[in-house]
Amino acid sequence: NRQAARLRKPGKVPAMTPLAQKIVNLIQQAGPLRVSDYFALCLADPDHGYYQNREPFGQAGDFITAPEISQLFGEMIGIFLVQAWQAQGSPDNVRIVEIGPGRGTLMADMLRTLRRAAPACLASASIHLVETSETLAAIQAETLSRFDLPVRRHRRIAELPPGPAVIVANELFDALAIRQFVFDGEAFRERCVGLSEAGKLEFVLCERTGGQPPAGALPHPPAAGAVLEASPERAALAASLADLLATEGGAGLFIDYGHAASAFGDTLQAMRAHAYADPLDRPGEADLTSHVDFAALSEIFSRRGLAVSPIVEQGDFLLSLGLLQRAGRLGAALDEKGRADIERAVARLAGRGAGEMGALFKVLAVATMPIPLPPFSAAASD
Repeated sequence: NRQAARLRKPGKVPAMTPLAQKIVNLIQQAGPLRVSDYFALCLADPDHGYYQNREPFGQAGDFITAPEISQLFGEMIGIFLVQAWQAQGSPDNVRIVEIGPGRGTLMADMLRTLRRAAPACLASASIHLVETSETLAAIQAETLSRFDLPVRRHRRIAELPPGPAVIVANELFDALAIRQFVFDGEAFRERCVGLSEAGKLEFVLCERTGGQPPAGALPHPPAAGAVLEASPERAALAASLADLLATEGGAGLFIDYGHAASAFGDTLQAMRAHAYADPLDRPGEADLTSHVDFAALSEIFSRRGLAVSPIVEQGDFLLSLGLLQRAGRLGAALDEKGRADIERAVARLAGRGAGEMGALFKVLAVATMPIPLPPFSAAASD
């Protein structure tokens, strides 16, 4: 039911990746794809999707996440986890859950912190990883094998067993597909991926038939050319997590890059070999992401009756949990080079400069009741 501004006839196309050829075939058969459909294929196609057959994290991959920068990040999250468990009455059957656990580095650092700071929690807790990638699941199992703890892997949140939970997700929502709408001066038209005359992938605008974003999603009246992003997948995931916590009890901590207030803007981007890339170039071989609308997520959790923290910057969150103090203790036993490495890690995690995560990444926490520690006790981001 989607018609493109211009359709391409089947024809000879340039040499391309297997996934690009698959996408071209789909477009030739049924017309341009929504950005959300293209996004999902690039990351999750069972044969050629980016996350299905590769290890994207670390220096050898395409990007580095906060847990890979320093153990300090996971230790601070571990402190939050301990406090969240205690705030829920220290239940002896708590589920410690990470969604999208990467290589297992964050979970390993959290478990190490729990072993030191709350052994009673770790002794009675069950550990759960929600992971769809078989490649990453194998790496996670290897990373966590040294803890000699039962770690259960699930492919979907719905597979988690009942009971109170403390849920952590770092860089999860940015990996879920978005739809994009462009205001043409009179109405919104959905941005799609079509084919150029030369047979290459290009962005096109679909006709105005259906697909209009809800009026409530608009931050203010748009100007011509304004881009509005929406993510039904993110909303559905947040609603599932909200239902789980409201029903079973517990808390959730969500960290991602994005904005604290809804706004217009095109934030779709690709990362390959630690550099920005064209999102339409070599699909399946680069990570696709976009900025997370934290205001929209916060509203979903609030509607379910959960206590929702202010949206705060990652740097402020980590510093308020004791990042500098812990860094000082770690550096005390190291030589000058070791201390310099820790200083660089702290700056990368909490700094506000170019290439630093402190301001770009936001933090949102939710719980069945407020927790007396950051981010619940912190001031909201602008």
